[in-house]
Amino acid sequence: MAIWLTKDSKVIVQGMTGSEGSKHTRRMLAAGTNIVGGTNPRKAGTQVDFDGTKVPVFATVAEAIAETGADTTVVFVPPAFTKGAVIEAIDAEIGLAVVITEGVPVHDTAAFWAHANATGNRTRIIGPNCPGIISPGKSNAGIIPADISGPGRIGLVSKSGTLTYQMMYELRDFGFSTGVGIGGDPVIGTTHIDALAAFQDDPETDAIVMIGEIGGDAEERAADFIKANVTKPVVGYIAGFTAPAGKTMGHAGAIISGSSGTADAKKVALEAAGVRVGKTPSETARLMREVMGGR
Repeated sequence: MAIWLTKDSKVIVQGMTGSEGSKHTRRMLAAGTNIVGGTNPRKAGTQVDFDGTKVPVFATVAEAIAETGADTTVVFVPPAFTKGAVIEAIDAEIGLAVVITEGVPVHDTAAFWAHANATGNRTRIIGPNCPGIISPGKSNAGIIPADISGPGRIGLVSKSGTLTYQMMYELRDFGFSTGVGIGGDPVIGTTHIDALAAFQDDPETDAIVMIGEIGGDAEERAADFIKANVTKPVVGYIAGFTAPAGKTMGHAGAIISGSSGTADAKKVALEAAGVRVGKTPSETARLMREVMGGR
């Protein structure tokens, strides 16, 4: 099994004909993703040839769903047009929208997230500013390299794209059920808690790696959730142990305010919930190897 993205997922790409969309559509197809179409109103009715695989282009998400039965969209459109693209996907009631785009104004993300809530949360949003979601050996929706790890029984949820890749590579001898990069912006769709709940309910996930970072209180809230609801072993890492207060570090949401949002505070909260927390990514991987070695 896997969470949210499976071998049966039918994927479309909004922005498929652009440079980034085209490049990553080719990579997703090579990974075995069932890409059934793309959208571009100006090129509707045409096809794009990806190394012999011809993918149709539709005018809208709704048209793509009607023609193909698509249930997942990957959004590769420029920041100025991302809000409109995601709202279009929400209005078409697609099940999963993976928003890769970096630099989306926070106000725009808040607007499309509010729209999703107001219309009944029929669309799960992952991102924006994220690497996407991969269920190795089954499907890949986003920009996570498909060859760094194979299928297995570890679930991964991470705010950081590069740390997602490093953790998957370091634990490649065990493999992953699903890896989810939720993004590091101040406002995002899917949260650590959403992924933790899904992994807890997934019979083919035995243990969970959770990667957070400084800023905000998402990790503390995740710790409370883990304590109350998660029975599977969780190993964690918090990026930013050496970050100075008051400076944004990398992600727009990674800023420490006073004593709030520090890596140490998050580590304390997670350890109080029974999570083993590594001080480096490699130490975190070692802790997970210890967990999996005993299973």
